[in-house]
Amino acid sequence: MPAAYFVVRATVTDPAKRKAFDKWYQTEHLPDAAKSFGVKRAWRFWSLSDPSLHQATYEFADEASLDRAMKGDDMKRLVADFNRDWPDVTRTREIFVLAEELAA
Repeated sequence: MPAAYFVVRATVTDPAKRKAFDKWYQTEHLPDAAKSFGVKRAWRFWSLSDPSLHQATYEFADEASLDRAMKGDDMKRLVADFNRDWPDVTRTREIFVLAEELAA
């Protein structure tokens, strides 16, 4: 079974809020989400081409594990926490399955 990935892209349009958002994501949200979802790994990125764009990526062992996490109560709680703390930050969610991996 190939790995599956959950990707959340958030747009923090107010530059004055990016530092607080970054700290919240680093110290609270990413560790909570990674533990709650039971992921193998998680990453966060800030876009170099658009400084307002933040991306979090969560790696699941397989599609079934990701599907369980997306339908579970932890997902609802994490979304509610995000909406409470960052109501003006828009985001998109995408789900991917690994198609190919090439190691150099």
